Amino acid sequence: MSHSPATGDPRLRPGTEPFRAEGGPVGVLLSHGFTGSPASMTPWGRELAAAGHAVEVPRLPGHGTTWQEMNTTTWRDWYGEVDAALTRLRATCDRVAVCGLSMGGALALRLAQQRPEEVDALVLVNPAIALKRLDLKLVPLLSRVLPSMAGIGNDIKLPGQDEIGYDRTPLKALASQLQLWRDVRENLDRVTAPTLVFRSREDHVVDATTVGLLMRGISSPVRELVELTNSYHVATLDHDAPVIMERSARFIADHATTA
Repeated sequence: MSHSPATGDPRLRPGTEPFRAEGGPVGVLLSHGFTGSPASMTPWGRELAAAGHAVEVPRLPGHGTTWQEMNTTTWRDWYGEVDAALTRLRATCDRVAVCGLSMGGALALRLAQQRPEEVDALVLVNPAIALKRLDLKLVPLLSRVLPSMAGIGNDIKLPGQDEIGYDRTPLKALASQLQLWRDVRENLDRVTAPTLVFRSREDHVVDATTVGLLMRGISSPVRELVELTNSYHVATLDHDAPVIMERSARFIADHATTA
């Protein structure tokens, strides 16, 4: 098994490099969230790699550099990156599980909608495809006149953790994320993969709207919801990270194992 965090891009902030590990017949793709970076998923990815799985933690375009660069990218760029990572895993693995944090959950759901025969299990941590916030309706208009607004990163209860995200929210990119959410919401019934959802009881970024939509809308015969009691939004780096790692490993073993 070999691990490859190498990147070669001089613009990247240290710690935001993608992570890749060769492994056995089961692959796991992990996607970070909006304005975040692979730093939020790599510890989880390393744990899965240590269990013998092939792992991909891609860096979504426009992330890990500057929010200004992110404003030049769209949801189709981000989706293209996870789509390519799934293709790489499917080339060497018999089964693949896809995991996503926040917007990464939306990207994971879209993979399950577009490539249902190739996504054997879904694991979502505080996924986002909708919010109650009324001001989001203004984002497409605001994005034409304002480049950014205050950031949403590092909503983590555990001291000393850093997802290495942006301190500003790029508004053109945010407007594009809202388009992604709408696309995913309109096709929820196409999701048939076994799905495990982790939901933080206290989350200052994403409210309960998404989980309600998911549990009602997806067609998956297996739907499990786990409440996290001691973590905020970036739960993969928080107190409940061991719970996520242990429960997800068991779920993947149950639903994405090879015969």
